[in-house]
Amino acid sequence: MKKHNHETASPEAKGSEKLGRKEYEKQLRAIHVELVKLQQWVIATGAKVIVVFEGRDGAGKGGTIKALTERVSPRTFRVVALPAPSDREKSQMYVQRYIKHFPAAGEVVIFDRSWYNRAGVERVMGFCTEAQTKAFLEQVPAFEKTMTQSGIILIKYWLEVSPEEQERRLGDRIDDGRKTWKLSPMDIKSFTRWDDYTHARDEMFEASDTSWAPWFVARSEDKKRVRLNLLTHLLQQIPYEEIKQPKVKLPKRKIGKEKTVTYPFKYIAEPF
Repeated sequence: MKKHNHETASPEAKGSEKLGRKEYEKQLRAIHVELVKLQQWVIATGAKVIVVFEGRDGAGKGGTIKALTERVSPRTFRVVALPAPSDREKSQMYVQRYIKHFPAAGEVVIFDRSWYNRAGVERVMGFCTEAQTKAFLEQVPAFEKTMTQSGIILIKYWLEVSPEEQERRLGDRIDDGRKTWKLSPMDIKSFTRWDDYTHARDEMFEASDTSWAPWFVARSEDKKRVRLNLLTHLLQQIPYEEIKQPKVKLPKRKIGKEKTVTYPFKYIAEPF
Protein backbone atom coordinates (compact mmCIF):
# COMPACT_ATOMS: atom_id res chain seq x y z
CA MET A 1 0.00 0.00 0.00
CA LYS A 2 1.31 3.43 -0.94
CA LYS A 3 2.19 5.62 2.03
CA HIS A 4 1.10 9.25 2.22
CA ASN A 5 4.00 10.78 4.13
CA HIS A 6 2.67 14.31 4.49
CA GLU A 7 5.18 15.13 7.21
CA THR A 8 7.87 15.31 4.51
CA ALA A 9 6.12 15.19 1.13
CA SER A 10 4.32 18.51 1.27
CA PRO A 11 5.16 21.81 -0.46
CA GLU A 12 7.84 24.04 0.96
CA ALA A 13 6.55 26.35 3.67
CA LYS A 14 6.92 30.04 2.93
CA GLY A 15 9.40 31.26 5.46
CA SER A 16 10.31 29.78 8.80
CA GLU A 17 9.24 32.81 10.82
CA LYS A 18 5.78 33.10 12.27
CA LEU A 19 3.48 35.41 10.34
CA GLY A 20 3.06 38.77 12.11
CA ARG A 21 -0.36 39.79 13.37
CA LYS A 22 -0.54 43.00 11.34
CA GLU A 23 0.09 41.19 8.05
CA TYR A 24 -2.20 38.34 9.09
CA GLU A 25 -5.11 40.68 9.86
CA LYS A 26 -4.59 42.56 6.59
CA GLN A 27 -4.74 39.37 4.54
CA LEU A 28 -7.60 37.92 6.58
CA ARG A 29 -9.68 41.05 6.07
CA ALA A 30 -9.41 40.66 2.28
CA ILE A 31 -10.36 37.00 2.55
CA HIS A 32 -13.38 37.88 4.71
CA VAL A 33 -14.61 40.24 2.00
CA GLU A 34 -14.46 37.36 -0.47
CA LEU A 35 -16.23 35.01 1.93
CA VAL A 36 -19.10 37.51 2.16
CA LYS A 37 -19.26 37.49 -1.65
CA LEU A 38 -19.32 33.70 -1.52
CA GLN A 39 -22.17 33.83 0.98
CA GLN A 40 -24.19 36.12 -1.27
CA TRP A 41 -23.54 33.81 -4.25
CA VAL A 42 -24.56 30.70 -2.29
CA ILE A 43 -27.84 32.34 -1.27
CA ALA A 44 -28.57 33.73 -4.74
CA THR A 45 -27.84 30.49 -6.62
CA GLY A 46 -29.11 27.98 -4.05
CA ALA A 47 -25.74 26.28 -3.92
CA LYS A 48 -25.08 23.53 -1.37
CA VAL A 49 -21.59 23.28 0.11
CA ILE A 50 -20.01 20.93 2.64
CA VAL A 51 -16.53 21.57 4.04
CA VAL A 52 -14.97 18.77 6.08
CA PHE A 53 -12.19 19.48 8.58
CA GLU A 54 -10.14 16.55 9.84
CA GLY A 55 -6.76 16.25 11.54
CA ARG A 56 -5.09 15.22 14.75
CA ASP A 57 -5.87 16.84 18.09
CA GLY A 58 -4.29 20.28 18.20
CA ALA A 59 -3.94 20.58 14.42
CA GLY A 60 -5.78 23.91 14.34
CA LYS A 61 -9.19 22.91 13.02
CA GLY A 62 -11.14 25.04 15.50
CA GLY A 63 -9.17 28.23 14.89
CA THR A 64 -9.40 27.83 11.13
CA ILE A 65 -13.15 27.27 11.30
CA LYS A 66 -13.49 30.37 13.48
CA ALA A 67 -11.54 32.41 10.91
CA LEU A 68 -13.83 31.04 8.20
CA THR A 69 -17.09 31.87 9.97
CA GLU A 70 -16.48 35.00 12.04
CA ARG A 71 -17.64 37.49 9.36
CA VAL A 72 -20.46 35.56 7.71
CA SER A 73 -23.97 34.67 8.81
CA PRO A 74 -24.40 31.58 11.02
CA ARG A 75 -27.70 31.03 9.24
CA THR A 76 -25.81 30.43 6.00
CA PHE A 77 -22.55 28.99 7.34
CA ARG A 78 -23.45 26.29 9.86
CA VAL A 79 -20.81 24.54 11.96
CA VAL A 80 -21.54 20.94 12.92
CA ALA A 81 -19.44 19.43 15.72
CA LEU A 82 -21.27 16.35 16.92
CA PRO A 83 -20.76 14.80 20.37
CA ALA A 84 -20.31 11.07 20.89
CA PRO A 85 -23.27 9.15 19.46
CA SER A 86 -26.21 8.28 21.69
CA ASP A 87 -27.40 4.69 22.11
CA ARG A 88 -30.15 5.42 19.58
CA GLU A 89 -27.67 6.81 17.06
CA LYS A 90 -25.40 3.80 17.56
CA SER A 91 -28.29 1.61 16.40
CA GLN A 92 -28.74 3.60 13.17
CA MET A 93 -26.92 3.36 9.87
CA TYR A 94 -23.51 4.88 10.63
CA VAL A 95 -23.75 7.99 8.43
CA GLN A 96 -27.37 8.69 9.35
CA ARG A 97 -26.62 11.19 12.10
CA TYR A 98 -24.44 13.20 9.73
CA ILE A 99 -26.87 13.21 6.80
CA LYS A 100 -29.52 15.09 8.77
CA HIS A 101 -27.12 18.04 8.98
CA PHE A 102 -26.47 18.22 5.23
CA PRO A 103 -27.16 21.57 3.56
CA ALA A 104 -30.33 22.67 1.85
CA ALA A 105 -30.16 25.18 -1.00
CA GLY A 106 -28.30 28.33 -0.01
CA GLU A 107 -26.31 26.78 2.85
CA VAL A 108 -22.69 25.99 3.69
CA VAL A 109 -22.18 23.28 6.31
CA ILE A 110 -18.80 22.94 8.01
CA PHE A 111 -18.06 19.64 9.73
CA ASP A 112 -15.60 19.95 12.60
CA ARG A 113 -14.80 16.25 12.34
CA SER A 114 -17.17 14.17 10.28
CA TRP A 115 -18.15 10.68 9.19
CA TYR A 116 -14.39 10.09 8.95
CA ASN A 117 -14.39 9.54 12.71
CA ARG A 118 -14.92 5.89 11.79
CA ALA A 119 -11.62 5.80 9.91
CA GLY A 120 -9.75 7.79 12.57
CA VAL A 121 -10.54 8.19 16.25
CA GLU A 122 -13.10 5.37 16.43
CA ARG A 123 -10.67 2.95 14.85
CA VAL A 124 -7.60 4.02 16.83
CA MET A 125 -9.38 4.20 20.17
CA GLY A 126 -11.27 0.92 19.71
CA PHE A 127 -14.81 2.32 19.42
CA CYS A 128 -15.48 0.25 16.31
CA THR A 129 -14.24 -3.05 14.93
CA GLU A 130 -11.76 -3.47 12.11
CA ALA A 131 -14.59 -4.99 10.06
CA GLN A 132 -16.66 -1.84 10.57
CA THR A 133 -13.74 0.35 9.52
CA LYS A 134 -13.11 -1.77 6.44
CA ALA A 135 -16.78 -1.60 5.45
CA PHE A 136 -16.77 2.19 5.90
CA LEU A 137 -13.67 2.67 3.77
CA GLU A 138 -15.17 0.50 1.04
CA GLN A 139 -18.48 2.38 1.06
CA VAL A 140 -17.43 6.02 1.58
CA PRO A 141 -16.35 6.73 -2.03
CA ALA A 142 -19.80 5.76 -3.34
CA PHE A 143 -21.46 7.70 -0.52
CA GLU A 144 -19.54 10.84 -1.44
CA LYS A 145 -20.15 10.33 -5.15
CA THR A 146 -23.88 10.29 -4.39
CA MET A 147 -23.43 13.56 -2.49
CA THR A 148 -21.65 15.29 -5.35
CA GLN A 149 -24.07 13.92 -7.95
CA SER A 150 -26.91 15.43 -5.93
CA GLY A 151 -25.33 18.87 -6.41
CA ILE A 152 -23.37 19.21 -3.17
CA ILE A 153 -19.95 20.84 -3.46
CA LEU A 154 -17.84 18.68 -1.14
CA ILE A 155 -14.41 19.91 0.00
CA LYS A 156 -12.31 17.87 2.43
CA TYR A 157 -9.31 19.17 4.40
CA TRP A 158 -6.75 17.40 6.52
CA LEU A 159 -4.68 19.71 8.74
CA GLU A 160 -1.21 18.26 9.20
CA VAL A 161 0.82 19.14 12.29
CA SER A 162 4.16 17.77 13.50
CA PRO A 163 4.39 15.76 16.74
CA GLU A 164 6.54 18.50 18.29
CA GLU A 165 4.04 21.26 17.53
CA GLN A 166 1.11 19.11 18.63
CA GLU A 167 2.81 18.45 21.97
CA ARG A 168 3.47 22.18 22.43
CA ARG A 169 -0.17 23.05 21.73
CA LEU A 170 -1.60 20.35 23.98
CA GLY A 171 0.75 21.43 26.74
CA ASP A 172 -0.46 24.99 26.30
CA ARG A 173 -4.01 23.78 26.90
CA ILE A 174 -2.94 22.46 30.28
CA ASP A 175 -1.40 25.76 31.36
CA ASP A 176 -3.72 28.34 29.77
CA GLY A 177 -6.99 28.80 31.68
CA ARG A 178 -8.70 29.94 28.47
CA LYS A 179 -7.99 26.64 26.75
CA THR A 180 -8.40 23.97 29.42
CA TRP A 181 -11.84 23.08 28.05
CA LYS A 182 -10.16 21.97 24.80
CA LEU A 183 -8.23 19.17 26.52
CA SER A 184 -10.39 16.12 27.06
CA PRO A 185 -9.52 12.76 28.63
CA MET A 186 -9.72 11.35 25.09
CA ASP A 187 -6.99 13.77 23.96
CA ILE A 188 -4.69 12.44 26.67
CA LYS A 189 -5.32 8.83 25.64
CA SER A 190 -4.85 9.68 21.96
CA PHE A 191 -1.57 11.50 22.60
CA THR A 192 0.45 8.27 22.86
CA ARG A 193 -0.93 6.80 19.64
CA TRP A 194 0.71 8.99 17.01
CA ASP A 195 1.80 6.08 14.81
CA ASP A 196 -1.64 4.47 15.02
CA TYR A 197 -3.21 7.69 13.79
CA THR A 198 -0.65 7.94 11.00
CA HIS A 199 -1.53 4.42 9.84
CA ALA A 200 -5.25 5.19 10.03
CA ARG A 201 -4.78 8.46 8.10
CA ASP A 202 -2.82 6.73 5.34
CA GLU A 203 -5.43 4.02 4.84
CA MET A 204 -8.20 6.64 4.91
CA PHE A 205 -6.50 8.63 2.15
CA GLU A 206 -5.83 5.49 0.13
CA ALA A 207 -9.52 4.58 0.19
CA SER A 208 -11.23 7.96 -0.06
CA ASP A 209 -8.95 10.35 -1.99
CA THR A 210 -11.08 10.30 -5.14
CA SER A 211 -11.41 12.53 -8.18
CA TRP A 212 -14.91 13.60 -7.10
CA ALA A 213 -14.01 14.14 -3.43
CA PRO A 214 -10.24 14.61 -3.08
CA TRP A 215 -8.40 15.26 0.15
CA PHE A 216 -6.48 18.52 0.46
CA VAL A 217 -3.69 18.66 3.04
CA ALA A 218 -2.84 21.94 4.79
CA ARG A 219 0.44 22.37 6.70
CA SER A 220 -0.48 23.62 10.15
CA GLU A 221 2.77 24.45 11.93
CA ASP A 222 1.89 28.17 11.83
CA LYS A 223 -1.74 28.75 12.79
CA LYS A 224 -1.99 32.11 11.05
CA ARG A 225 -0.48 30.85 7.81
CA VAL A 226 -2.66 27.75 7.65
CA ARG A 227 -5.81 29.82 8.11
CA LEU A 228 -4.89 32.17 5.27
CA ASN A 229 -3.68 29.36 3.01
CA LEU A 230 -6.67 27.13 3.58
CA LEU A 231 -9.30 29.85 3.22
CA THR A 232 -7.63 31.10 0.04
CA HIS A 233 -7.68 27.55 -1.32
CA LEU A 234 -11.31 27.07 -0.29
CA LEU A 235 -12.39 30.15 -2.24
CA GLN A 236 -10.60 28.76 -5.29
CA GLN A 237 -12.60 25.51 -5.15
CA ILE A 238 -16.02 27.15 -5.50
CA PRO A 239 -17.03 28.88 -8.76
CA TYR A 240 -18.65 31.83 -7.02
CA GLU A 241 -19.17 35.23 -8.60
CA GLU A 242 -19.86 38.60 -7.07
CA ILE A 243 -23.58 39.27 -6.87
CA LYS A 244 -24.44 42.90 -7.43
CA GLN A 245 -26.01 44.32 -4.29
CA PRO A 246 -28.30 47.36 -4.27
CA LYS A 247 -26.76 50.46 -2.75
CA VAL A 248 -28.12 51.13 0.71
CA LYS A 249 -28.70 54.60 2.13
CA LEU A 250 -29.97 55.17 5.63
CA PRO A 251 -33.24 57.16 5.66
CA LYS A 252 -33.63 60.33 7.67
CA ARG A 253 -35.26 59.96 11.05
CA LYS A 254 -36.63 62.23 13.71
CA ILE A 255 -35.65 61.67 17.33
CA GLY A 256 -37.14 63.46 20.32
CA LYS A 257 -40.89 63.11 19.78
CA GLU A 258 -41.13 60.50 22.51
CA LYS A 259 -41.33 62.13 25.91
CA THR A 260 -38.51 61.06 28.22
CA VAL A 261 -39.73 59.20 31.26
CA THR A 262 -37.94 58.51 34.47
CA TYR A 263 -37.44 54.80 35.00
CA PRO A 264 -35.05 53.02 37.40
CA PHE A 265 -33.08 51.18 34.71
CA LYS A 266 -30.78 48.52 36.13
CA TYR A 267 -27.51 49.49 34.45
CA ILE A 268 -24.64 47.06 34.75
CA ALA A 269 -21.45 48.08 36.52
CA GLU A 270 -18.75 49.62 34.33
CA PRO A 271 -15.38 48.60 35.78
CA PHE A 272 -13.69 49.17 32.39
